[in-house]
Amino acid sequence: MTTDTGRGRDIATDPRVQDVGEVRTTHLFDVVVDLNPPLDMGVGPFGRRILYGAAGGTFEGARLHGEVVPGGGDWTLFRPDRAMTVDVRLTLRTHDDALIHMSYGGRWIVPPELREDIVDPVKSRQVDPSRYYFRTAPLFETGAEKYAWLNDIVCVGSGYLIEGGVAYQVSQVL
Repeated sequence: MTTDTGRGRDIATDPRVQDVGEVRTTHLFDVVVDLNPPLDMGVGPFGRRILYGAAGGTFEGARLHGEVVPGGGDWTLFRPDRAMTVDVRLTLRTHDDALIHMSYGGRWIVPPELREDIVDPVKSRQVDPSRYYFRTAPLFETGAEKYAWLNDIVCVGSGYLIEGGVAYQVSQVL
């Protein structure tokens, strides 16, 4: 691929550019987040801010599983262009009682032809998630020795709406 960097250089021949290999992922867990009724903070200088508070939930994967602790949430920003900016902080409690802080940003982009259905409380859960873009970048923090490996990984998540909340398939970037 040849791309002008804007400085008159051809990126394909720039000796500083290296092949780092293909980005690969592996499934880490699925998470279901039950949500409280939204708290609409109104339209501010950057768009409409709504808090979707976490009421609980569960997560399940080969290396860890447990529950979503009530009290976190998504401080969502609906931008003027109708894109949604995700800003989530959750606490996970593993089956063996370890606490893990999970935070992620992301984007939810709904095509114009789906917007009417997405705002409908019944139809929104029936829209095929492959028809919209709902992606996140989870990071973790824990002091639990058994799960300390989470402190050093980056993940990607694919989100979708469910009855009473939202769910994500979370994959570790290798």
